[in-house]
Amino acid sequence: MPEAAPPSPGPAELRSHARLFPWFRLGLLVVLLAAAAATVLAMHPERMLAEGWPELSGGAAVVLFSAAYGLCTAAFVPRPILNIAAGALFGAPMGTAAAVVGTVLGSAASFGLGRLLGQDALRPLLRGRWLKAADRQLSRHAFRSMMAVRLFPGVPFAAANYCAAVSRMRWTPFLLATALGSAPATAAYVIAGSHATAPTSPAFLGATAFIAVTGLAAVVVAWRKKGLSRRLSRSS
Repeated sequence: MPEAAPPSPGPAELRSHARLFPWFRLGLLVVLLAAAAATVLAMHPERMLAEGWPELSGGAAVVLFSAAYGLCTAAFVPRPILNIAAGALFGAPMGTAAAVVGTVLGSAASFGLGRLLGQDALRPLLRGRWLKAADRQLSRHAFRSMMAVRLFPGVPFAAANYCAAVSRMRWTPFLLATALGSAPATAAYVIAGSHATAPTSPAFLGATAFIAVTGLAAVVVAWRKKGLSRRLSRSS
């Protein structure tokens, strides 16, 4: 006697599966990022500052460094450390090029992972007034908004990548604004790293002054915005 076919899932079960699948992908994203961060930390990337790339030299070392830079930024490794390493290893011109290329590669990886695995689960959570306003700003004024984020040194780089992925921002303005907006601060850190052995040189002093001034400006802007938010909350 032939076996009966298993019953097909009903509409309620299909809706339940559809709701769970985006959260499964978001969980997979979290696991991937945690595994990547643990792997990078286990490899001790700070050793590049002292040991360099003994097996490679020239263009091959620059290409490998850019790829490693991108993977590290996607795994939440602080970019200033990598920028200083780029300057110490390759000098200011080549180090800046390698760091900017690595920045774009890491941003693209983060943006792609966030959009593929996290967007469907997180977009329904954008219900608050501030979250909706930020989402509209990123979606409608992608290049301008991303330029402001990249030029403002107080915004965590990797977090901004994944937040942008949740919005409806397109790839082209995201990557173009990332390359242009990140270049000034990246160059400053690379120059500082390339002249770290001569801390009294004009190049090192100029680079560190730029970093200090932009960092102070970020603190002032954040403090003023915090005060404005408090006044608005009291008046409402």
